[in-house]
Amino acid sequence: MATGRAVMRAVRVFEFGGPEVLKLQSDVSLPVPKANQVLIKVYTCGVNPVETYIRSGTYARKPALPYTPGSDVAGVIEAVGEDVTAFKNGDRVFTLGTISGGYAEYTVASVDTVFPLSDQLDFKQGAALGIPYFTAFHALFQKGNAKAGETLLVHGASGGVGIATCQIARAYGLKVLGTAGTVEGMNLVLKNGAHKVFNHRKKDYLPQIKETTGEEGIDIIIEMLANVNLANDLLLLAKGGRVMIVGSRGPIEINPRDTMAKESSIRGISLFSTSKEFYVNSWELFTSSPVD
Repeated sequence: MATGRAVMRAVRVFEFGGPEVLKLQSDVSLPVPKANQVLIKVYTCGVNPVETYIRSGTYARKPALPYTPGSDVAGVIEAVGEDVTAFKNGDRVFTLGTISGGYAEYTVASVDTVFPLSDQLDFKQGAALGIPYFTAFHALFQKGNAKAGETLLVHGASGGVGIATCQIARAYGLKVLGTAGTVEGMNLVLKNGAHKVFNHRKKDYLPQIKETTGEEGIDIIIEMLANVNLANDLLLLAKGGRVMIVGSRGPIEINPRDTMAKESSIRGISLFSTSKEFYVNSWELFTSSPVD
């Protein structure tokens, strides 16, 4: 093994629950990359909301215990398995799909989910790329069919996926509206591509959005909290508008008639449901030049 080590430090979860179930262990076996896998020395690891749901045991997908959390990491290739030709030891990379878990000194990932990290980005930025940016791109273009000139509302724009969505949409020529719940969050959204932002904790923010869009309405909504906002989203849409559900924490009652007159649609988004080819295809599209 290139590291010359047999064990490493890693966070392990032996039972589902709150943050207290995260246990730092110093004698975890170093993972060994198999065919079409790489071993990454972890410099930084992203923390996604879904990982807290999985850790708590409330998520539909539950890993076998014990396990090491963490999907998004950035670091340096330490070793490669058989048949790996795209990467070599020493390459700076990021991944959104670790196999052995990212809350660790080293992690194994399939080459299908590993991508080169630009020298223009540091490791902290690299660890924030994976799930947030791939989700945003998937929601906008591969499922949402977003086009330059359309009006977009990012409902809950100050989080990781929201910021990524604002940046990408602005680069691709959409008119970007966002919402956030604090002054700090609103300023962050504006700095990252939104043309206008609204405080979704204010009672009059929906009329403000309607006043901004006028009779044309909103072409596409990226929704982070559908169990609260979906019914109102349908009333904001333009003819043929789409609501892309990225997040929801429970049920909601809607009136299906609100989709009929405008022939609008509601679409769910989940990276866990995509194929391996999705990541490669997304990366090729994602790194192509956006429209001016």
